[in-house]
Amino acid sequence: MKATEVPEIAGAYLFEPTPHADERGFFCRTFDADAVRSVGLDPHAFVQDSVSRSARGVLRGLHLRSGAGEAKLVRCSYGKIFDVVVDLRTDSPTYLGRAFFELSDDTQMTLYIPAGCAHGFQALTKTADVSYRIDRPHDPAEDVTIAFDDPELAIAWPLPVISMSPRDREAPSLAEVLRQQES
Repeated sequence: MKATEVPEIAGAYLFEPTPHADERGFFCRTFDADAVRSVGLDPHAFVQDSVSRSARGVLRGLHLRSGAGEAKLVRCSYGKIFDVVVDLRTDSPTYLGRAFFELSDDTQMTLYIPAGCAHGFQALTKTADVSYRIDRPHDPAEDVTIAFDDPELAIAWPLPVISMSPRDREAPSLAEVLRQQES
């Protein structure tokens, strides 16, 4: 498994596995503690695994957690997604940097997103399953959502949005979220 730094987001990494394919399909390691350790991360820090299923055009995000934040490993285990990370760590050299990825079941790549970064994605296929591995138990009271269509971020989502949660639809602007975090 190869680990590559994401230049637009300090501390973010893309883990690229080596699938073994044959006439039966493929076999692929999706998590490797040694690969995670090789970039200075603690593989034992991850405490919860979750999965979401989305239909084509569904948008989830942009999400992050307040307080200590939440680091996560994200992988599209089935289908394909357009994945977005925004660095909201004011002390980061890539503050307000944005990175875009296409994650799919073809590559099985895993994206490491540091705490303090917002994350969202849009499903590009009829069905897309996204697996998350997070570094602390989820607490809904710490959920923060930023408007997916915030003009300051100017994210070019590839498809029309067919569905999203009410929380995502009604999310405040990036400027509002940053003001709230300052107070």
